[in-house]
Amino acid sequence: MKHRQILLYVLLAMLILAGFYEQGYFRIGGGGAAGDAAQLASAFENRTSNLQIEGAGLVEKVLKDDVDGIRHQRIILRISDTQTVLVAHNIDLAPRVENISKGDRLEFFGEYEWNKKGGVIHWTHRDPANRHVDGWLKHKGKLYQ
Repeated sequence: MKHRQILLYVLLAMLILAGFYEQGYFRIGGGGAAGDAAQLASAFENRTSNLQIEGAGLVEKVLKDDVDGIRHQRIILRISDTQTVLVAHNIDLAPRVENISKGDRLEFFGEYEWNKKGGVIHWTHRDPANRHVDGWLKHKGKLYQ
């Protein structure tokens, strides 16, 4: 009887952990800034897309919002000496990142899509349909989701 209880607890724990992974509590990457920059460099070099990644960079430039269709706040982040990415943050589903300017550190968890300019990070918000892992941005300790 004791072995069945232990097995039941182990299976329950596995199901809970699988649910956490599905909801994005465990992240691909997460090896620190250098590891994330290397992962993004590899994704760019190999033209990889649909990569869920957590990382950070320094704001290179804050662009005008994209207001065609779904509105996005657009920020160019310097990830490394050789790579920048565009963060396209959906401001119809998530709050705008406040008071952000060149040189600020911005952390992100979102989906990387390859393009010839370095790539785009999007899905930096919650998915109201619960079909995609929730993403986020963090600036000066405040979470934007």
